[in-house]
Amino acid sequence: MQDEIPEGVVRAVSLDDRHAFSKKLKDAIRLLEGLGVEGDTHMGEKVQHRSRVRANPDQPNLRQVHLMHQELFEEMALKGFTIQPADMGENITTGGIDLLSLPTGTVLKIGAEAEVEITGLRNPCSQIEAWQPGLLKELVFKADDGALVRKAGIMGIVLKGGTVKPGDGIRVMLPAKPWRKMDRV
Repeated sequence: MQDEIPEGVVRAVSLDDRHAFSKKLKDAIRLLEGLGVEGDTHMGEKVQHRSRVRANPDQPNLRQVHLMHQELFEEMALKGFTIQPADMGENITTGGIDLLSLPTGTVLKIGAEAEVEITGLRNPCSQIEAWQPGLLKELVFKADDGALVRKAGIMGIVLKGGTVKPGDGIRVMLPAKPWRKMDRV
């Protein structure tokens, strides 16, 4: 790791032990090294997302922790959408960090102990459209240059476990250059 970006903050934490679109807000969550969020349906060394399991149940779980920035909710509110923490299935809602601009391999040091390595972008599914019609096209679209833009948060793996709760600080440790732009995972 080389550069450090100023600290952000955890706004909310959530989990759910079943495959549901939204998660349940909690006072704290526990990250388990190499597994994900304790008690969450997506916890595990191997992929847990249903579509990924159908494709290949033996692939590594690069989606152990889903993070989304509070600023996205504010941006979508200006377009008429109402989104609260945990609504779109994220485990950690952040504030003050431009998650989508971070390179693959960035490590987020969260609270006193936890460390999450960013593996890539969340690829939002049609459940978002069913939840709030019109939202999916705001979260996945083609930019003027033709590049596909995904705004539905980022995914990561737990490098070091620990308890995470609202109000915890987040330090961003950038990887050595050259940086790799995030792609969907």
